[in-house]
Amino acid sequence: MSYDLFSVYDPPVQIVPVHDYDGTAQHQPQQAARRDSVRSTHSDVYSNAPSSPSFTLTQRTNWSAPHLALAPYQHQHQQHPSPSHPGPSGPSGPSPSYTSPHLDRSAERSTPHYGTRADTYNRSHLSTVNHHYEPPSPSHPQPVMSQIYPPQGRSPVSQPQLQASPSYHSHDPHYDQGYDNHGGGRSANTYPNTPPDEPDYTDYTAGYHGNDFADDYKSYDSHTHLPGAAAKEYDVGAIVPSQGYNNTPAPTGSLYGVNTYPPSPMMGGGQLPASPGFSGSSHWHAARENLLARRVVKQIPLFNGNLVMDVPVPRPVIPTSTGAVGAEPGEMEKMRYSAATCDPDDFLRRKFNLRPYLYGRRTELFVVMTMYNEDGHLFLRTLNAVIKNINHLNSRTRSKTWGVGAWKKVVVCIVADGRKVCDTRVLKILQLMGVYAEGVAKDTVAGKEVQAHIFEYTSQIIVSDTGEVGFGGTPVQYIFCLKEANKKKLNSHRWFFNAFGPQIKPNVCILLDVGTKPSGTSLYDLYKVFEKHKNVGGACGEIYADTGKWGRYLLNPLVAGQNFEYKMSNTLDKPFESVFGLISVLPGAFSAYRYAAVCNHPDGTGPLASYFHGELMNLPGAPPASIFDRNKFLAEDRILAFEIVTKKNAKWRLQYVKSAKASTDVPARVPEFISQRRRWLNGSIFASFYALYSFWRIWTSGHNIIRKLVLQFLTIYNLINLIFNWLSVSSFYLAFYFLIDSSISGAKDPFGGAGSEIFQIFNKVYIGIIFVVLICSLGNRPQGANFMYTLCILLFAACQGILLYCAGWTVYQTVPHTADGWRDWRGLFSNRTFLSLAMSLMATYGLYIISSLMYLDPWHMLTSFIQYLFLLPSYVNILLIYAFCNLHDVSWGTKGDNGNSKDLGQAKTVKKNGEEMAEVALPTRQEDVEALWQQARSEMRIPPKEVKEKRSAETKRSDSDRNFRTNVVLLFLGSNMLVIMLFTSSAFTDWLGKHFVSATESTFNPYLTAIFYSVLFLSVMRFIGCLLYLIFRFFGF
Repeated sequence: MSYDLFSVYDPPVQIVPVHDYDGTAQHQPQQAARRDSVRSTHSDVYSNAPSSPSFTLTQRTNWSAPHLALAPYQHQHQQHPSPSHPGPSGPSGPSPSYTSPHLDRSAERSTPHYGTRADTYNRSHLSTVNHHYEPPSPSHPQPVMSQIYPPQGRSPVSQPQLQASPSYHSHDPHYDQGYDNHGGGRSANTYPNTPPDEPDYTDYTAGYHGNDFADDYKSYDSHTHLPGAAAKEYDVGAIVPSQGYNNTPAPTGSLYGVNTYPPSPMMGGGQLPASPGFSGSSHWHAARENLLARRVVKQIPLFNGNLVMDVPVPRPVIPTSTGAVGAEPGEMEKMRYSAATCDPDDFLRRKFNLRPYLYGRRTELFVVMTMYNEDGHLFLRTLNAVIKNINHLNSRTRSKTWGVGAWKKVVVCIVADGRKVCDTRVLKILQLMGVYAEGVAKDTVAGKEVQAHIFEYTSQIIVSDTGEVGFGGTPVQYIFCLKEANKKKLNSHRWFFNAFGPQIKPNVCILLDVGTKPSGTSLYDLYKVFEKHKNVGGACGEIYADTGKWGRYLLNPLVAGQNFEYKMSNTLDKPFESVFGLISVLPGAFSAYRYAAVCNHPDGTGPLASYFHGELMNLPGAPPASIFDRNKFLAEDRILAFEIVTKKNAKWRLQYVKSAKASTDVPARVPEFISQRRRWLNGSIFASFYALYSFWRIWTSGHNIIRKLVLQFLTIYNLINLIFNWLSVSSFYLAFYFLIDSSISGAKDPFGGAGSEIFQIFNKVYIGIIFVVLICSLGNRPQGANFMYTLCILLFAACQGILLYCAGWTVYQTVPHTADGWRDWRGLFSNRTFLSLAMSLMATYGLYIISSLMYLDPWHMLTSFIQYLFLLPSYVNILLIYAFCNLHDVSWGTKGDNGNSKDLGQAKTVKKNGEEMAEVALPTRQEDVEALWQQARSEMRIPPKEVKEKRSAETKRSDSDRNFRTNVVLLFLGSNMLVIMLFTSSAFTDWLGKHFVSATESTFNPYLTAIFYSVLFLSVMRFIGCLLYLIFRFFGF
């Protein structure tokens, strides 16, 4: 059977099941996938492993056969030596090499002609696994990346020569260094037609000279799991044992002899069963430790001090025919790892590079998915939606830009904010896709701390929500940036825009948060706006709340209220602002920007500089930032939107795209809801202040005079809005007070004569709730005071219910109750009460209904309108009060920079033959890598246990102490307020008038009398005590 994840989209994508290691499909397909030839590019790494025999699959035509025979690896270079280049020899003799007649598909490739720097990009005449180097010739120029791992042969140009050539010589047709370092450096004359204004990137390359691991005796490493105090140094070729598991004995004898590790128990078609009792992690960790225990130290050449490696992916990840999808040789057989030891802004200066740049591809869409600690379900929710959108681009065969091969114009960048907080299930998903590999990353390179681990791979694998793994209909180019430390979302976007953007040079950048699910054509709809309107610098679509299957999440009033809020914002606010060309906020969870619009000016100023100022101002050594600026950058997406429109001498505008839709998960619990809105409100208010006092920048932009006047009008409108928001707490209370008071003042009481008492009660309850919210906001986290905040929301809902009842009663009393009365309907508008109420209700709720009907999306009025009405006082009072009481908190609700974990090991540098090498440890056995892959696949089928958010013991104690303090303060002040309310209420004064007060004693008050006598009693008692003391002292006591 096949798994069709895209059945709702046209055309559907057939997912071919990924086969187990032994070649047996987990579910037999109706038509077995066939392999025309066997891929053995893994030999680049695994066949060189000296500690174990190497294997290659014997050629078969039916990939779904019950098993695939394994044949010993043949050292074909000994049988068919190259007369021109026999290859170097190591301490144990000549290194094995393998030449496959099946893998040279370079003739199938055709050079893309985009009229860009890729015009002369030649990829022909170089086999992916041909380990016999041939210097470039005039008839066969050296390709750039068709062979990621050059073999034992060296480029005719040495590394010192490369370093001495800081720029390519496009003017010299004879200048060709034949740069074939690992990492895919480009020849000096790769792009002779590069436009003169394009930055010179030839010097920004990282890679290796020679083959994947240079010589046979050179392998991999890391000091992973080694005790820090007693870290042992391991020589080249030595096994690096794992300290976590000692179930595998260390090898004895010569590393190159027969006394090596026994075969992995998980290979040969078998695998450890996934056990739900261990939450789907125990067996995977055992396989991981088995892989780590058998790593071998190897030496790898560095280029400009950068560690860049191409690592073969597990064989089940490689699609049936990479040539059929138009991939480059080796592109889908190798995963590329770069250890970035620099700041994002220095990525180019440190001469790192990326695969799409090396392949010379034009990138139209650059999609970034930012994540913190989101789980695998949310990750797949976003990733699979992006894959569906890329498949849709491939299906647009009539498009000039898209169609067959459109995946080459899309790059998906996944940025994880902190390695230690990244969800392990997410890493397993990426491992199944071939985008991530265990045992490869390092903590330090040449003594410099790694800031981000960058994995690049073109994958066709799709993982479903149920854990099924299969091939999708189109490949996807991935860049997985795993940041070592948690440095917030702005830093993640800085890697995207400042590190990767200048090399990728996309046309349009799309920003997504993990958890946001764009619809099947949303990415195309956003892109089409930029293609159609050349002055659009940014765009956003409609974000709506995820309501679950059959809208079951709407049973939660909090989710329903947010659903209505999102819908009305997309119906009234964003279309209004889009007409003016300035949308106040392009949501970072789902928005798009033209890369040219966000780029800075040559002097370093511009939208991106202002956008990232919020992060840079908090770096060590930076001038102290004001609390205003720190709150302003909590709404960094508002800052970027304003900076694009007001960019000096430019005339970019922003546009709302109704057809581009995306769902997102909204907070379903009160604490998360309040914490989220605290950041949103504080950021939006201070960003609005910033836009208001920077209004003059509208007049320095390149817009015409009409657009400038329109934007000035919008600024005045935003000022009025800001004033109303600032006074919303008092406005809402006064509406509550006067509307109820006017309803009970008429001839008919809506409460049957008890209106005055009910008004007094609810009036004092309303004020009391504000008092409680103020105390809690000043001293308690929402997570630690969930009950108190929930109680306040319920009480505010009760007050809103009284308000709505009184409003309806007032309208009912003002309209005629007979048919004759309605004949003079014009007289209704002479009634000021009716006119005020009717116009007010129509201006709000009436317009909600009309506008929703106009946009053919009225269902939220039926499912969420009532819940929103009862939550409205909480929106106004609780959220605003809590936000302003916590202006000092400028966090994003996540932990700050936790530093590097120092548990991956280091890449130590050595010198050999004048060349800088890195000693690292990497897995050298293909069976270990594929065993870990198979175990990850098994455990993905086990649904994850629902993990409830747990507070640490310290956090629980802190919350308990704060709650105790708040409760004591509330008890103290509340009891005093209760006394005041009791003795000043009309009920108490009426009671006094009936029982105590006579005509001649109008000033009598029993409370005051009791106070006076109590004071007299206490004073007399103290006087008696002091008198007795003198008497006792006089008599010597």
